[in-house]
Amino acid sequence: MAARRFFSLVSRSQSFPRPTLGFVSLLHTLGRDTQRSRNISKLSTAAEVDELITPSVEIRYTKNLINGKFMDAASGKTFPAYDPRTGEVIAHVAEGDQEDINRAVSAARKAFDEGPWPKMTPYERSRILLRVADLVEKHNDELAALETWNNGKLYEQAVNIEVPMFVRLLRYYAGWADKIHGLTVPADGNYHVQVLHEPIGVAGQIIPWNFPILLFAWKVGPALACGNTVVVKTAEQTPLTGLFAAQLFQEAGLPPGVLNVVSGFGPTAGSALASHMDVDKIAFTGSTDTGKIIYQLAAKSNLKPVTLELGGKSPFIVCEDADVDKAVELAHFALFFNQGQCCCAGSRTYVHERIYDEFLEKAKAAALRRVVGDPFKKGVEQGPQVDSQQFEKILKYIKSGVESNATLECGGDRIGTKGFFVQPTVFSNVQ
Repeated sequence: MAARRFFSLVSRSQSFPRPTLGFVSLLHTLGRDTQRSRNISKLSTAAEVDELITPSVEIRYTKNLINGKFMDAASGKTFPAYDPRTGEVIAHVAEGDQEDINRAVSAARKAFDEGPWPKMTPYERSRILLRVADLVEKHNDELAALETWNNGKLYEQAVNIEVPMFVRLLRYYAGWADKIHGLTVPADGNYHVQVLHEPIGVAGQIIPWNFPILLFAWKVGPALACGNTVVVKTAEQTPLTGLFAAQLFQEAGLPPGVLNVVSGFGPTAGSALASHMDVDKIAFTGSTDTGKIIYQLAAKSNLKPVTLELGGKSPFIVCEDADVDKAVELAHFALFFNQGQCCCAGSRTYVHERIYDEFLEKAKAAALRRVVGDPFKKGVEQGPQVDSQQFEKILKYIKSGVESNATLECGGDRIGTKGFFVQPTVFSNVQ
């Protein structure tokens, strides 16, 4: 997923304003600012990152799932999975590459061509997906803790919204399995024209690091409901919940080879999947630049169809008759939700000049109040960035703002000496 600029550039405008950088959220209830008063200097932000909670979850699945079995990478290599709160390694995960993708695609192809899944009645496929949903619901807290530990997102967000949404999505797609109908089409002359909707075959699916478990459901749910077999490439930053979820699919009775999960890196595993001649469809969520590469690889191989969900830039417009307090609340939720790591981010904020000064002061105050800390703790509003690469990229963007002579109103630096915590940052006088 493309890095998002983790600071707000508030612009003044008459007829139309200059752009600002920010973020958007899908779930507004998570973004309400706490209203506790604090004694804070101009450029500081409230932080609680000293004492970290030890997650009560065991990391059990670190190998690739191929043909119904967890196995080491063909090369024997592993790569580290990190706790973004500390930057410390919490697991070593099998590093899949081209050979592992070949094995996974071979298993998926055989399961599609010879196995029971595509031939199974839609009702039976639906029942298996519903069993998966039940198992995910049973392991809700465990999956949420693993998601927070490996990604840095708020535990309250993972446990109360994202994992339950996985369950809801699986049940939704399970309901569609026996409702995919064909068409009869009027034709000139004595002809009968009929359209059948059939599974496409082996679906390659590449998911990002910002919403790992949720995107797993978005990708896998509809593909399986339609009778396809699947090879998933998880994000190298956040492989752990995808592997856990894969085990639950096996427990639910999914036939071997129908779902395969390979952890690895884009240039090796991702590239191999996108260019594989035996993959019939690619779905990718991530950065626009990588999406272009996926498209090229798909075209140069077997011209497989591609679905891309890429980064966006959405304007946030504050008109002169707006409720400024509400506008600040919404703008900050659009900016800071999920640590600013959201592909439909509200990354430009436009503020009418007549309310600009009031908006700026209240936006700065809201940023200063924001509690940054251990995402497992209640009351914390913002956790760490997902990894060192995104952390450094955000600090580089902040430096760029300073060098461009924007006024740094608050924030602008890291928090603490370990982990990937960034102060909520606001610039004004943006040119």
